[in-house]
Amino acid sequence: MNRALIAVACAGLLAACSQLPAYERPAVPVPGAFPYPGAAGGGAAAADLDWQAFFTDARLRGLIGTALANNRDLRIAILNIEQARAQYDIRRADRYPTVGAQATGSRAPSAGGGTASSYTAGIALTSWEIDLFGRIASLSEAALAQFLATEEGRRAAQASLVSQVAGTWLSLCADEELLTLTRDTLATRAESLRLTRLRFEAGASSEIDFRQAQSLYESARATLSQLQRQRALDIDALGLLLGQALPPDYEAQATTAGLAFADLPAGTPSDVLLRRPDVRQAEQQLVAANANIGAARAAFFPRISLTAGIGTASRELSGLFTGGAWGFTVAPAIVQTLFDAGRNRAGLASAQAARDIAVAQYERAIQSAFREVSDALAGRDFLGEQQQAQATVVEAETVRLRLARLRYEGGVASYLDDLDAQRSLFAAQQALVQTRLLRLQNQVQLYRALGGGWTGG
Repeated sequence: MNRALIAVACAGLLAACSQLPAYERPAVPVPGAFPYPGAAGGGAAAADLDWQAFFTDARLRGLIGTALANNRDLRIAILNIEQARAQYDIRRADRYPTVGAQATGSRAPSAGGGTASSYTAGIALTSWEIDLFGRIASLSEAALAQFLATEEGRRAAQASLVSQVAGTWLSLCADEELLTLTRDTLATRAESLRLTRLRFEAGASSEIDFRQAQSLYESARATLSQLQRQRALDIDALGLLLGQALPPDYEAQATTAGLAFADLPAGTPSDVLLRRPDVRQAEQQLVAANANIGAARAAFFPRISLTAGIGTASRELSGLFTGGAWGFTVAPAIVQTLFDAGRNRAGLASAQAARDIAVAQYERAIQSAFREVSDALAGRDFLGEQQQAQATVVEAETVRLRLARLRYEGGVASYLDDLDAQRSLFAAQQALVQTRLLRLQNQVQLYRALGGGWTGG
């Protein structure tokens, strides 16, 4: 019973001597609500929605799974976790004594002219620091926080990778859709150019009509080459994300018109932003910086260490454990710095400055996350309206081309009206595909900004 009371008292004394400052999470330096209409809503929060549930296309899910298995940046993040775990294990081991076995033997001339032998063997406890003022405990706390920060960094890297793969794959879908549209347009313009050349050679139309048709045809050829180049670049980018090369003839086999993602509720900033892995990583780095202040404070106090050993000594090796003389040694030591030219004070100032820097980085991470969510919410509202308006433009230009062609064939309008209508329709169709792509990519960014993408897989 007395031993238990002594142990409790010692634990209380050690806790009272700790120089580790109490950690307080800084206030969230952003407004209490996200802007733009439609920010609130029902449904699962992004942070609780696995990426397999958000991305319903089987082809895209397969690509994301491949990237999570092979991407080198994510592999580096995972290895950083292993390194941080090892560093934490080292710091935690510092809190316990190091015990080793040792044996020695010597032979030397004796004063009487003979040879004297001496053998010793024992167990030694080497320079165990008694952490009375919490220096080692603070360093261990800092190492643990750094380990947790690397774990959050791995989750943030996964969320970023998932969104990058999805965004690049969507770009590839748009590339293929635009290529199909451009090839169809090029075929139509090639036929129009052929007919215009025949009419020009027969004297039924002017060279202006022929040159206009030729210009439209060559413009479509240039657009086709540009899109083929862009598709090749997107395939290369997707291969880098996947960690393995894609074949040049790879096809996404999807269109922007046929894809859709779940709508997500935004919630409140204090609930959403603090669940993001990058924000939690910044907070764990702040916890580590706070713990380093405790270690810097403890450096002002005496450092107490203990060296001890127990063993046996004998003049004969055969009698070392049977007839040897047993003994033990205990050597406590206490060291108090009297003069260090301000080293400890500078160390404390450095630790406090590092903590202030970590606070600013944590607040910046929250503010950056708030902006990302706000931008994505703005995109959700306005890109939807833009897509509807652009679809109406395509409908209007389709009708315009039909009417212009009827007027030209009826001889009441020039061929220039028909060519201008072709040009406008092609541009409107391209803009519609690009707008659908932007909207889909914005939905992916909203999913990541709200804290999704790191669960699952």
